[in-house]
Amino acid sequence: MNVPKHWRESPQRYRMEAAKCKQCGKISFPGRLICQECGHMEYETINLSGKGKLETFTIIRTAPSGFTDFAPYAVGLVGLDEGVKVLGQITDCDPETLKIGDRLSSKFRRMNEEGKTGMIMYSYKFVPDQGI
Repeated sequence: MNVPKHWRESPQRYRMEAAKCKQCGKISFPGRLICQECGHMEYETINLSGKGKLETFTIIRTAPSGFTDFAPYAVGLVGLDEGVKVLGQITDCDPETLKIGDRLSSKFRRMNEEGKTGMIMYSYKFVPDQGI
């Protein structure tokens, strides 16, 4: 990912900001210009809780460049409590013990670095929900 794109996506990556349609209430993450549900173009910004249930996942054993230090790692689709589905890496657990239905919460973590002396990029990852 290049640096300008990373900064444009900062609100979604850093605060899990979503858009809630002012007409029908549909939540979109990331935000959209036009509501998929009703076609309305006015939104309010909301912050997602980051808590939800694991709906499906896969374990990456042969990682692409930039992620080889993490292998094996899990990537999963998390159905957040607000009704939005988010794809993300699952960390801080043994990927072999994950199961569909596990409660997860998002945490702010380092994603990667742009080159040897470039910017360090952060985003959300999911971890097992400890109820804290």
